[in-house]
Amino acid sequence: MRLAKVTAVTTGVSAGRRGRRGAPPPFDAAFVARWLRGSAAEIAAHRDFLTQLDAAIGDADHGVNMDRGFAAVVSVVAAADGLSPGELLTQAGATLVLRVGGAAGPLYGSALREAGRSLGEASAFGLPELTSALEDALAGIVKLGAAEEGDKTIVDAWTPALRALRDARSAGAVAALHAARVAADEGAALTTPMEARKGRASYLGARSVGHQDPGATSTSLLFGALERAAAEVPPDR
Repeated sequence: MRLAKVTAVTTGVSAGRRGRRGAPPPFDAAFVARWLRGSAAEIAAHRDFLTQLDAAIGDADHGVNMDRGFAAVVSVVAAADGLSPGELLTQAGATLVLRVGGAAGPLYGSALREAGRSLGEASAFGLPELTSALEDALAGIVKLGAAEEGDKTIVDAWTPALRALRDARSAGAVAALHAARVAADEGAALTTPMEARKGRASYLGARSVGHQDPGATSTSLLFGALERAAAEVPPDR
């Protein structure tokens, strides 16, 4: 399976680190910074794979563009002393809009900015607020891209991830984010037999069938980084 190259990196969170009796870890700006840095690392590690996927049904630049954008986001994180979690996400989103070419920049940039707006100026937040932020992020993607589940896009990984997150919330934050990451991986894999109905891939019609969507795949990487960011909360917090 093509997705094996992704899941080999995004799996591996220890069951022993799922939080104290399922209690949510304290999400704060440090957590958001870990997520963004982890996302950048995942994108960099899979840059060539994402480009390979995009070469089949797109412009062959998704990996390179995403890598460039998230490298710039890492610089934003490094200079973000004193920003709230929401402000950090908003700045990261604006950076992606400016630095990532093609459709991915506006889509992912809008997602992070909407998530940032959802969190507002709070210095810390819990799983309900994180879930709402991810819902608002998806709404931003859908509004801009006019895509829905089944169109062979980012939405096909983000939507099932959110469903799994909602369904598993009672198990605790890290367990719920693990479920979300698994669902995102599965959603990305399920784009392979789909015929694209949105984006450049849609111009290929039936020839887009048999190729995994690069945007859905990069979304699965972001959810993998999110899972690990939650699991890496310092034990004394």
